[in-house]
Amino acid sequence: MRGASTGIVYGGLKYQARCIADVKADTDHTSFLAGTLSLKEENEVHLIRLSPPGSELVCEGLFYHPNEIWDLKSCPFNPRIFSTVFTFGETYGASVWQIPELNGQSNAPQLEQLVSLNEHTFKIKCVLWWPSGKYDKLISIDEGNLFLWSIDASNKMAKVISQESVGMLHNLSGGAWDPHDRNAVAGICDSSLEFWDLRTMKKTSSIEQAHARDVEYNPKKQHLLVTAEDVSGIRLWDLRRPKFPVKELPGHAHWTWVIRHNPEYNELILSAGTDSTVNLWLAHPPGADDSISESPVDSPKRPKDSLLNSYTDYEDSVYGLAWSTREPSVFASLSYDGRVVVESVKSYIRK
Repeated sequence: MRGASTGIVYGGLKYQARCIADVKADTDHTSFLAGTLSLKEENEVHLIRLSPPGSELVCEGLFYHPNEIWDLKSCPFNPRIFSTVFTFGETYGASVWQIPELNGQSNAPQLEQLVSLNEHTFKIKCVLWWPSGKYDKLISIDEGNLFLWSIDASNKMAKVISQESVGMLHNLSGGAWDPHDRNAVAGICDSSLEFWDLRTMKKTSSIEQAHARDVEYNPKKQHLLVTAEDVSGIRLWDLRRPKFPVKELPGHAHWTWVIRHNPEYNELILSAGTDSTVNLWLAHPPGADDSISESPVDSPKRPKDSLLNSYTDYEDSVYGLAWSTREPSVFASLSYDGRVVVESVKSYIRK
């Protein structure tokens, strides 16, 4: 299904951008953080909120960030804290930041750098927060290593607890932290998915021939995850039977770049790619009751797994996607030209 966009557009980003994140810890507002990627100008982080009537996107804060932002994650237990991965020259860095008290002003003082994750010698790819609650650990991934950090934000201290290298012949490009098990992490390594136990920093298993650009665990069901892949589109996996995917969806006309499970309705999946499109999928997790009547998604006449809608109101590649945790029927997308669009999928969810 391909329909015209009915989304709300935020026009505040002046520069190119790749990163947008739901402010999960903000339980009072539907909020997102977006970071820019300008080579020549001073970059910005925007705190964007959906107005209470749900009809307008408002800039609640604009903060200068000194470098190009390649990864941005919001702290899941403190709405004022977030992490970025950034470049300065040919060097990559990663830091945890705190938003200053706004006091009613949208143009607030400089971001406060709480800690710098400065033990990396390779190109940093991402920072991971454990998504399921308050936890004083962080994971950072560079091209050759997985780091587990202990973070003391109040004292501005970060300490490496453990580190694991994948070796010179392999290359890490991303990962995901299991929301059901704080000791389990998945990493995208060349053409496979690798899984580690953080207690020992030893590899526990792998999925071969998974040419993934993005990976995410199912937030509601243990052992399940989804990958966005170069050639195969979208694949759903059961880690108890990792040899073959349990489901496959066609993905996008070009590269499928990012994949996101809905935080509440886990059979709803968003994907985006370099074809300037966001797709909304209905994909029942394996093992779920096949009865359509048991699903909260309103699809009485649709096949069990299907493309519900394609959002095409973009002129550039879409690299950023974020569901709202506070309002799970809402998601935000970010295209490379800095266009933020917030859409509602409420019509696909049974009242």
